[in-house]
Amino acid sequence: MAKKENKSKKRKGTSKTAEIDGNVEFTFHFPEAMNVYVAGNFNSWDTQSLLMKKDEDGTWRSKVKLLPGRYEYKLFADNGWIEDLPDSETVFNPFGTKNFIISVK
Repeated sequence: MAKKENKSKKRKGTSKTAEIDGNVEFTFHFPEAMNVYVAGNFNSWDTQSLLMKKDEDGTWRSKVKLLPGRYEYKLFADNGWIEDLPDSETVFNPFGTKNFIISVK
């Protein structure tokens, strides 16, 4: 990550990724959030460029076109990094926290 880590959130939510029609869909169930972004090495860790949209049940969604490969990402909700997503593959980053991993085939 090129950017300095902002404050982290220990809030738990559920998240998943899926490949749909050549796009990767990120989903994150966190009804109380006011805004959620996806930031990763595919968008230079920009915490404001990939806004997720919230549906009626409180699930946030965003689709991204990604070429096959392995990507690191995090969710940025209400001005803080989301650190804990159950059943997510992770890797340590230079800031001592973890990034989530997605492999696109």
